[in-house]
Amino acid sequence: MRRFAVFLFVVISFLAAVPQARAAEPAWETREHRAQAHAAEPVWETRENWAQVFEAAKVHGTMLMYDEQAGRYFVHDLQRARRGFIPASTFKLFNSLVALEEKAVADEYETLRWDGVERPQQGWNRDNSLASSMKYSVVWFHQEMARRTGKARMAHWITASNYGNANIEGRTDGFWLDGALRISAEQQITFLRKLADGTLPFSAATQETVRRIALIEDGVGYHLHGKTGWGGADSSEDGAAIGWWTGWVERDGRRWFFAINIDIRKDADGNQRKHVARKILEMEGALPKAQTR
Repeated sequence: MRRFAVFLFVVISFLAAVPQARAAEPAWETREHRAQAHAAEPVWETRENWAQVFEAAKVHGTMLMYDEQAGRYFVHDLQRARRGFIPASTFKLFNSLVALEEKAVADEYETLRWDGVERPQQGWNRDNSLASSMKYSVVWFHQEMARRTGKARMAHWITASNYGNANIEGRTDGFWLDGALRISAEQQITFLRKLADGTLPFSAATQETVRRIALIEDGVGYHLHGKTGWGGADSSEDGAAIGWWTGWVERDGRRWFFAINIDIRKDADGNQRKHVARKILEMEGALPKAQTR
C-alpha cells in the first residue's frame, strides 16, 4: 500500500508540473506554421470548372487562389497568372505601408484636405484619411503620399519587399498607374501572404494598420480583406485596360489568398472582377454562399 501511495504521489506531481494546453489558435498565428508555409514548395492545380465562370461573365483573365491549409495554388490560366501587369490601385496596400513607415501620414485617421478639383468618383471629392482613401480608392491621396515619401525611399521599400518587378521608373506620383512597375497574380499573393502574416520589412504596427484598413467585409464567421485596381487602356499587351481584385479570406481557422485580373474592354467588364472572384471563392468554400452572408 505504501508503495502504491508513493507511486500515486509521483504521478500526480508530474501531471501538475506539465503546462496546461492553451486554447487552440488559428494555424497562421504560430511562428512555426508561418515558416513552414513559406518554405514549402506549393502544389499548383488547374481548376477546369473555373473557366465556366469566366465564360458566363464574358471576360478574359486569370484567377489564382492559394489555399493555405491544403498548401496548394488553384488557378485558371496559369501562364497569365505568372505574367506581370500594372498594379494600378492594388498598389495602395503597399503605398499605405510605406506612407505609415515613413511618417508621410501620422496614422490612418489623419486627414488631407481636398484640393477642390472635381474628379469622377464622388468619394474623391472630399477630405480623406488613409482609411477612407483605401475604402474609396482615392488616387490623389496616394499620389500625395508618394510625393511625401520620395522616389529614393520608395525604391528602398520596393526592393526590400521584393514587390513585383521592383521597377519604379516613371512619375514619382504615378509609376504604379502608368509607369514601369508590373506585378503578377502570383506575386500579388506572395505579397498578401506576407502582409497577413506580418513578415514584410515594416513594423508590426504598420502592418496591423494596413490589415485593418484593408478589411472590406466583417461577416458572420468570416473576414474579407481586399483591394481593387483598374489600369488604363494599354495596360495589357493588346491595349485593353486591366481590372484587379486581390485579397484574402479568413474563415473557420483557415485562410485563402486570391488575385484575379481581367481584360476590361468596356466599363461593364469592371464589375465582373468581384463577381467572378466571389463566385469562385464560394465554389471553393472560402466564402459562404451569397444568400447566407
